[in-house]
Amino acid sequence: MYPPALMVALRAAGIEAHTASELVLAGRADADIFAAAVADGLVVLTENVADYARISAEHLTAGHHHPGVLVALSSRFSRRPAGIGSLVASIRAVFAEQLVDRVVYLPRPERD
Repeated sequence: MYPPALMVALRAAGIEAHTASELVLAGRADADIFAAAVADGLVVLTENVADYARISAEHLTAGHHHPGVLVALSSRFSRRPAGIGSLVASIRAVFAEQLVDRVVYLPRPERD
């Protein structure tokens, strides 16, 4: 759901990042994307709170663990090129936190 430029910016910031297309997951169901992320030890970045919160909860209830889910609410972040810097800054701000088994809402970017 995000432009490839976000992946490039995250990598430039020292954060391993992949697009669903790059992982041959474009167009796949959210549960498939989540399962692939878990298998590869990757945190998911999404705007889709409802589905990923449910998928995460079901996964944990079944006794499994996951690397984490980051939620970037569309009311806080723009997918347009001008919004990439804010999104990268917010991801960097939480990336050092323990994300395992958590659904974390990215904080609204601070304005100067």
